Amino acid sequence: MSRLATRQKKIDSLMSKHQHFESILNQVNKSISVDDLVITDIKKRKLKIRDQIQMLNK
Repeated sequence: MSRLATRQKKIDSLMSKHQHFESILNQVNKSISVDDLVITDIKKRKLKIRDQIQMLNK
């Protein structure tokens, strides 16, 4: 497998994880009893993944 294909697979995987965290955030925000620390943790993970995607796209 070429480097480009491997890089694209990694980007696709990260984008999938990013979308997963987005879905979790949407569900958590609908919940009444959610700890703010949980939301903050999910947002940090999502941002970290976004940063990794941006690094790979350079």
